[in-house]
Amino acid sequence: MSINTVSKLLVDAGEACAAFHFETVRDVKARRVQCDEIWSFCYAKEKNVADAKAAPDGAGNVWTWTAIDPESKLILSWMVGDRDAETASYFMDDLASRLASRVQLTTDGHKAYLDAVAGAFEPGAVDYAMLVKLYGEPSTSTPERKYSPAECVGARKERISGDPDKAHVSTSHVERANLTMRMSMRRFTRLTNAFSKKIDNHIHALSLYFVWYNFARQHKAHKLSPAMAAGVADRLWSMEDIANLIDARAPKPGKRGPYKKVAA
Repeated sequence: MSINTVSKLLVDAGEACAAFHFETVRDVKARRVQCDEIWSFCYAKEKNVADAKAAPDGAGNVWTWTAIDPESKLILSWMVGDRDAETASYFMDDLASRLASRVQLTTDGHKAYLDAVAGAFEPGAVDYAMLVKLYGEPSTSTPERKYSPAECVGARKERISGDPDKAHVSTSHVERANLTMRMSMRRFTRLTNAFSKKIDNHIHALSLYFVWYNFARQHKAHKLSPAMAAGVADRLWSMEDIANLIDARAPKPGKRGPYKKVAA
């Protein structure tokens, strides 16, 4: 099969899934939300972009921001961009628009979250805490440590606003979901030749993945799909259902006009 055909199918699937997620994952009655960011790269790693030939827009580091309901395991919101204040603001605005009730929110210690949360939620409308992890000195004694973070030696829970329950100040569920994402998509592997070559295709692949994860993947914790557990869906989806999203979004062929004979 032509690679152009496969690429077009990915684009069509990504656009259909992104639109479906945007329209469907709304008014979610979650009690707690955890947020985190996961790194990947497009076209070339950041340090090599300057020397890369014809590097496209979006080349280099790519961060995917995710928000999960730790009870239903539903990915509520996700955003692709830099690890900066602007992307954090867009991400939190989108998350806040999908919630139907007050939640306890936990993020890591990334400072961009502070202004983003304050701007997305009304004053006193969220119980927000940060889990600030403390890291030791990175080890360089073994080769594999080159691609691993320093060892986490502790964590500090900081209340930012509202009245968060310290027992539930955690990012474990969202970090585990991000690990599942890294293991499920070859383009997220740290050492791979299957990395994304275009940022648009990277986003399309994520759109497809998150609809599959939310609607078609049965989670081991509750034996339901996350969307079913959250009350967003009433049945477990199949890949055929996801393919039907593409067909439903495709433009319908118009009626042909009357045939006219044209003189030579």
